[in-house]
Amino acid sequence: MLPITKVDGISEIELINKLKLRSGEIDKKVNLAVSEIIENVRANGDDAVLEYTIKFDGKAPEQIEVSSEEIKKSIDICDKGFVTALRNSAQNIIDFHERQKQQSWLDAQENGVILGQRVRGLKRVGIYVPGGTAAYPSSVLMNAIPAKIAGVEEIIMVTPPTKDGKANPNILAAAEIAGVDRVFLVGGAQAVAALAFGTQTIPRVDKIVGPGNIFVATAKKQLYGTVDIDMIAGPSEILIVADETANPVFLAADLLSQAEHDELASSILLTTCEEIAKSTVTELEKQLEKLPRKEIAKKSLEDFGAIIVCNDIDNAVDFANELAPEHLEMCVKNPLEYIGRIDNAGSVFLGDYSPEPLGDYYAGPNHVLPTSGTARFFSPLSVDSFVKKSSFVYYTKDALCSAGNDIIKFAQTEGLDAHANSVRVRM
Repeated sequence: MLPITKVDGISEIELINKLKLRSGEIDKKVNLAVSEIIENVRANGDDAVLEYTIKFDGKAPEQIEVSSEEIKKSIDICDKGFVTALRNSAQNIIDFHERQKQQSWLDAQENGVILGQRVRGLKRVGIYVPGGTAAYPSSVLMNAIPAKIAGVEEIIMVTPPTKDGKANPNILAAAEIAGVDRVFLVGGAQAVAALAFGTQTIPRVDKIVGPGNIFVATAKKQLYGTVDIDMIAGPSEILIVADETANPVFLAADLLSQAEHDELASSILLTTCEEIAKSTVTELEKQLEKLPRKEIAKKSLEDFGAIIVCNDIDNAVDFANELAPEHLEMCVKNPLEYIGRIDNAGSVFLGDYSPEPLGDYYAGPNHVLPTSGTARFFSPLSVDSFVKKSSFVYYTKDALCSAGNDIIKFAQTEGLDAHANSVRVRM
């Protein structure tokens, strides 16, 4: 199933290049189709949204906005155990993200100068949530809770209607628990465009976050600048670093947990032990047969999976930093020793009993993570993602006069005489 290769200076480079192919240029036809949808929604608002809802979802819901009563009732409709899990997860996410809050600050200096920074939440944020078979209530929690903690005034959620024109109750329950303010039954690129421009019914937002298909991702990309977005998410990925103490049963299960997502998902094992590599292959074959999504997982492993035997853990960690994976598991004897060595990863899972799904659903850190190597420079979604900052300056006349000659010299050097005069007339 998965060939076992050894680090040789060539194989690992070929792997990196292969993974880059997963996130190539978006198909020109998709770009064109999304552009047309965006322009139609910009020009025609609700009429265009209704047109595309009927075209892509089969029928339009009776009411595009879900009532607050229906959102509240969803808690009673859903499985009680699932609601409990939602509440427990939400509390963990709250506890983690509360620590990320920043405060405005002011510095009053002896010479009368006052400097400071004001930090506040965005006014309105839109959350896109896939519906149907790809409905992820966990994403509602992960996107809405940090926004709420940041002080966002209003959180608008859009999600495609189900075949009966209703909202997925599990998604509504998550929205109720997370504090979403309004929910609209619309999906696809048309939903993204409606949030970006506003329609007669759907309010315009300042930022759009949340996962979606290729059309949603393309719409977010095209509308960036008109509205802020979280990131352009690529296919899911996991990289596991394992030594001779690792459990092959665990390793295989965790590799498959990402492979079942998508045929483009990437699951990679870096190990210092050839016996662990061989045992993991055996376990993969055994566990794969029991998966409902085994064809997807098998294709993912064949195309973008790998097991590589490294010289030592340091070699594996260096390779992991080069790949900058979305999820990185450290299944080694003393995992805490490596926290300071791991520079490029979206989220790090330490030890045999910290599997990646723990982060997806429950532990508290955000599961909206940079993919496709962008963990080299991007960070997970956080409270910071939903705030804006502005600085303020107050100088007295004496303070300005004291700094005036330096400012004038800068302006004159850059050939901006009016800048210099703006200071000079006050001296």
